[in-house]
Amino acid sequence: MAKAKVLPQYIAGLSAAFGAFCMGASMGWSSPVEQMLTKENAYGFPISEDDFGWISSLLTLGATCVCIPAGFVIDWIGRKPTMLALIPPYMVGWLLMIFASNVTMLFFGRFILGVCGGAFCVTASMYSTEISTIATRGTLGSFFQLNTVSGLLYGYIVGGYCPLLTINILCAILPIIFVVVHIFMPESPVYLAMKNRPEDATKSLKWLRGANCDVSDELKEIMEETVKDDNEPKESLWVALRRPLTLKGISIAVILQALQQWTGINAIMFYSTSIFEDVGAGLSGTTCTILIGATQVIMTLIATMIIDKAGRRILLLISSVFMVITTCLMGVYFIMKDNDESSVESLGWLPITSILVFIVFFSIGFGPVPWILMAELFTEDVKSVAGSIAGTSNWFSAFLVTKLFPLLKSAIGSAPTFWIFTVIAVIAFFYCLFFVPETKGKTLIEIQHILAGGKLPPKNETEEDNKH
Repeated sequence: MAKAKVLPQYIAGLSAAFGAFCMGASMGWSSPVEQMLTKENAYGFPISEDDFGWISSLLTLGATCVCIPAGFVIDWIGRKPTMLALIPPYMVGWLLMIFASNVTMLFFGRFILGVCGGAFCVTASMYSTEISTIATRGTLGSFFQLNTVSGLLYGYIVGGYCPLLTINILCAILPIIFVVVHIFMPESPVYLAMKNRPEDATKSLKWLRGANCDVSDELKEIMEETVKDDNEPKESLWVALRRPLTLKGISIAVILQALQQWTGINAIMFYSTSIFEDVGAGLSGTTCTILIGATQVIMTLIATMIIDKAGRRILLLISSVFMVITTCLMGVYFIMKDNDESSVESLGWLPITSILVFIVFFSIGFGPVPWILMAELFTEDVKSVAGSIAGTSNWFSAFLVTKLFPLLKSAIGSAPTFWIFTVIAVIAFFYCLFFVPETKGKTLIEIQHILAGGKLPPKNETEEDNKH
């Protein structure tokens, strides 16, 4: 019998993750248009610095509000229909941005874009892991972060070289491209199994694995994991979420998502353009921003290629070590600059190198891995809602960091602020070392036993235990 094909999985996974590209473009929109909006009155009405701060951060607030509701919706109507249903409101958001005649329209537009992007975060991550084989699960799970940073780079490029109306139109067409492609993709076989539709699940698996591939064993395993015996009492979702293993998985996923933001990625991105302009051999802000975005894309692509070989945990550990070093060096640079500006005249390479190294190692570890683990740690009956809780942690943390970073910088200075990120990165290292399991190449049942703290028993014993 033919071996499972990889290409159809990649096509479907990239198609779903293109929703993250749309979100990335919305996030990347903010940086290059700030001067257009606040200084050049590109919309024809005044926008203050405070207004622009809300325009930027309302995206993350919108994403924060939608993640948990999205978790219920994707179990109700399915993964694919949910993603397709997000496109009309996505277009409403961009139409508000294109035709805005006051700041309130911009506020609503950005909030709606955040809502749609946050829902994609939950749905696309879940879909990508559910359509994959164990061997490709890490790679497909990385597509979400890869498309996010690619969308950011797209936003930086069009924002750096186009007028505002063109930028908005070029971002608004992205959701339309998503519909054109994703409408031809199959529904998740796991969702179809959950709804007790084995024939449809078989068709989906055949599309994803190849028409000549025998999917009967995989279908049987999925059905056993997703469809409870009719004689078993059905647990309510609330009871299922309170199971000790589920709570442990939620705590790991939530903490990793929070650490992804609190280790300082947004602060580094915030500082990067001004630092490159100050000491980057005359590079323009636009060029610097695009250089940083390109670095993220390249390194996330590398992570996508190695994550199923290297493993999740080791990439998190390596990532956190280099985030400790680089944020510490950034703090050293700023304390030296504050005390004696002439002392850093020959150290222009230090912040530039620190920024690039931080982005490189964030992109291979803490960038993609939390999103993959979010979709790997849970049994099928709680995966959607538990993953949504983790996604909420990410976006709420992003909102807080975005709003608090300027306040911290003003209150205690740049150096202590970066050293706070250093301490958080140290905590991240030890948390990953002692509490985060390695899920590479593991089945759902095996991952549940690892969470339980036991060694992997024989498969038949594992299956029996997993029912309890």
